[in-house]
Amino acid sequence: MSVTRPLLYGLIALLLSACGGGAYVDRDGAPGRDVDVASIPDAVPRHEPRSRYGNPSSYEVFGKRYYVMDSSHGYAERGIASWYGTKFHGRRTSSGEPYDMYAMTAAHKSLPLPTYARVTNLRNGRSIVVKINDRGPFHEGRIIDLSYVAAKKLDIVATGTAPVEVVALNPGQSEPQLRSASAAPRPAVMPARDGNPDLYLQVGAFSSRHNAERLSHRLQDIDLPGIEIQQGYSDQRPVFRVRIGPLASIEDADRMAESLTRFGIQRPHVVVD
Repeated sequence: MSVTRPLLYGLIALLLSACGGGAYVDRDGAPGRDVDVASIPDAVPRHEPRSRYGNPSSYEVFGKRYYVMDSSHGYAERGIASWYGTKFHGRRTSSGEPYDMYAMTAAHKSLPLPTYARVTNLRNGRSIVVKINDRGPFHEGRIIDLSYVAAKKLDIVATGTAPVEVVALNPGQSEPQLRSASAAPRPAVMPARDGNPDLYLQVGAFSSRHNAERLSHRLQDIDLPGIEIQQGYSDQRPVFRVRIGPLASIEDADRMAESLTRFGIQRPHVVVD
């Protein structure tokens, strides 16, 4: 199948965006000078047309297929944020805009481009608004990749990652309510709980409790601590999630996820309560 030149450029930009790959600079990091992020305002949500090249129905990176959401309306999720900087500064993002590590932007795997979102660091309660204009992060267990200044505003540059809450913002609409696994509504942006939200590694989700219990028993044979089955709802249907935790740190969760691949547990991901 032939590929038009604009589409080819878009695919190349996608693969080079965020954590998706690319070379030219071997290592990512912060700029060599200090930046006064207090003087950089948050992004301001406004109506914009969808990116021409940044919203395919689906795309594949590193052998995994991702599906782009039809709309950002009602999106609210907790998970782990990372950030990207010098390695990608000036390169084309998946939306076609050049990546600017000094701008209030971010990358997301499935939200439409562009989408505006409020991101709150659940460890310290700091909150910012960013424009999502790129694809990523493609590291398992991460839900959003922040620009350098966005990460610095949330005080996660030094640690590299942090538990966050991401809430999509639509001009003229109220912020969506984040729902817990039990489907009980709670405020979209919650203050950090003692600065240390609970981290879990979710290793499976099933419509049948029996299947969830089978996986739980299998994990007990591996001698893993803190295995639980949590019942929640998805599209008003019961779902049984198998989780391990709470875990002490994001690094512990990453190490456990890597070790579980040896037992055939594929793509577990970190969840934040």
